[in-house]
Amino acid sequence: MIGFLKGRLAMKQPPMLMLDVNGVGYELEAPMSTFYGLPSTGEPVALFTHLVVREDAHILFGFGTDSERRLFRGLLKVSGVGPKIALGVLSGASVEDFLRTVEAEDVAMLQRIPGIGRKTAERIIIEMRDSVQKLSLPTLQGNPLNPGAAQSAQSEAFSALIALGYKPPEVTRLLKSADEPGLSTTEIIRRALKSAVKA
Repeated sequence: MIGFLKGRLAMKQPPMLMLDVNGVGYELEAPMSTFYGLPSTGEPVALFTHLVVREDAHILFGFGTDSERRLFRGLLKVSGVGPKIALGVLSGASVEDFLRTVEAEDVAMLQRIPGIGRKTAERIIIEMRDSVQKLSLPTLQGNPLNPGAAQSAQSEAFSALIALGYKPPEVTRLLKSADEPGLSTTEIIRRALKSAVKA
């Protein structure tokens, strides 16, 4: 599985783009949310990717952030939703907007996206309801190969505390007590756990 690509943007023509990675041109399809953040042609860029294998084609999808890719993958698990509709959702709403739509059970908003009828919109809301918590976790933003150290450490600490069984709201509260610039992931976790014991 190809997790990400880093290279130069050779072409962008929504929904298609081409990435030149050491002389190899990778064709990707991407949502508009990713296109808005792309640099000019010829500039370096890094994208998270997801490969869809069909009988007649292998299609690589590119995303500017890991949260976009996770939402895309979550949508593909909904029966009746394929890559085209998933791209449409990401093109029509940010990850945050989509999460709010699901929480508010706003069927009408989803129906505004091309290819989504009432039944599909209802199914998306029902089947994605449980995934909303996971999708709203902080993730590495921007360049997946060189994320900001502070963002990365906070994000890794968040994931680690979730894995330890803490609930997202509790983790957010614990991380506030360890919110100091320049701390390593290990130090953030150590301080957060110390704070949890005191609470």
